[in-house]
Amino acid sequence: MNRKIVVFSLVAVALAFAASAQAQGSGQVQLTGAGATFPYPIYSKWFDVYNKQKPNIQINYQSVGSGAGIRQVLSGTVDFGASDGPMTDEQLAQSKDGVLHFPTVLGSVVPTYNIPGVDKELNFTQAALAGIYLGNITKWNDPEITKSNPGVNLPADEIVVVHRSDGSGTSYIWTDFLSEASAEWKTKVGRNTSVNWPNGLGGKGNEGVSALVKQTPFSIGYVELIYALQTKLAYGRVQNSSGAFIKADLASTTAAAAAASKHMPEDFRISITNAAGKTAYPISSFTWLLIPGSIPDATKKSTLKDFLKWMLTDGQKYTQDLGYAPLPKEVVEMELKAIDKKIK
Repeated sequence: MNRKIVVFSLVAVALAFAASAQAQGSGQVQLTGAGATFPYPIYSKWFDVYNKQKPNIQINYQSVGSGAGIRQVLSGTVDFGASDGPMTDEQLAQSKDGVLHFPTVLGSVVPTYNIPGVDKELNFTQAALAGIYLGNITKWNDPEITKSNPGVNLPADEIVVVHRSDGSGTSYIWTDFLSEASAEWKTKVGRNTSVNWPNGLGGKGNEGVSALVKQTPFSIGYVELIYALQTKLAYGRVQNSSGAFIKADLASTTAAAAAASKHMPEDFRISITNAAGKTAYPISSFTWLLIPGSIPDATKKSTLKDFLKWMLTDGQKYTQDLGYAPLPKEVVEMELKAIDKKIK
């Protein structure tokens, strides 16, 4: 009886060892990432399609916000991060081996509002949006708003300002634009994923902001274009650097990137808010994957590099169906060269 137990145990050990060896030899690779919520739909699509093409590679992504994504990539708790705003020099200095930025897609942020009795698409000058968020423009019938909306009967009611309460890349893009539009905003508030808002109510995520706007008469807020399209939110046109009032869509977002891509720096950290061009929507931005400058694990390094190359080529064809603008070809070419050159 004891001999049978010993034989059975040896067989069990042998089978377990064989299963372990098979798993190790199968080449299974798992990557983890975290960060921006804005690109989550396209990232989910990419990771799913890539996994179907290469079943041995599993990429898990947590949509926790740009600020959290930056913190996690700096702490080394993820294989890659994601952000709608480029990391600052101070943040980059916290990383021993550096963090590389790779633009993935383009998006925009739009002003959405709730004015009882007004169902027309409003035009907003840059001075109007900066003034509203600074608290200098407090009523809907302020001349800075009415002058660009002839024929619209705007009320004398107080404007209720709504902003994000959480750290977000959406806020970075919005405050980056306001910093370009207003010297006062740039000096007093500045651009960041979180700022000390001069006034207003805070809502968490696009959902929180849009819910507050919908339930608060005479309010104004900002959300990502893709969210506005998906939820059928009304949003206004914004004056660009040429003085034209532009509606955010894929074409006007791409136009902003095309103008700015001519001056793309080698590290890809660039703002395209208030970009030149008559058709460019002024509150547009790249969103970035954040890749550690040094990846000791050779398998993970080669997998990340392969995925990035796929994302920049085949992956771009999935963007427009999900409401994102694809990258300009000049930017794609720069990134493809940088992948092998910079990822060590």
